[in-house]
Amino acid sequence: QVQLVESGGGLVQAGGSLRLSCAASGSSNSINSWAWYRQPPGKQRELVAQIARSGETNYVSSVRGRFTISREKSTVHLEMNSLKPEDTAVYYCKAFDFMARATWGQGTQVTVSS
Repeated sequence: QVQLVESGGGLVQAGGSLRLSCAASGSSNSINSWAWYRQPPGKQRELVAQIARSGETNYVSSVRGRFTISREKSTVHLEMNSLKPEDTAVYYCKAFDFMARATWGQGTQVTVSS
């Protein structure tokens, strides 16, 4: 079984940067792909970025060019630049194993002030 722990959230001014990390423990070798989601206040959770085992990435249009997802060993990162107030949300990482079973992290708060 995989456990995920996110870190790196915080408060930043608009235009600033943050780097989120999500570390896997347990059966981390079973992870096939990763994703970052976010849930803004009062809104539904949405997909932000994905990275496959091959390294192929995909982004929601609102963050493309500003956010970068990457992975190393059993950790996935989300580099967030040019942050906007509308990026304020709880950010969650999600890992998929080779049978498409998913594990969620506990979430980390990102707040962007204007």
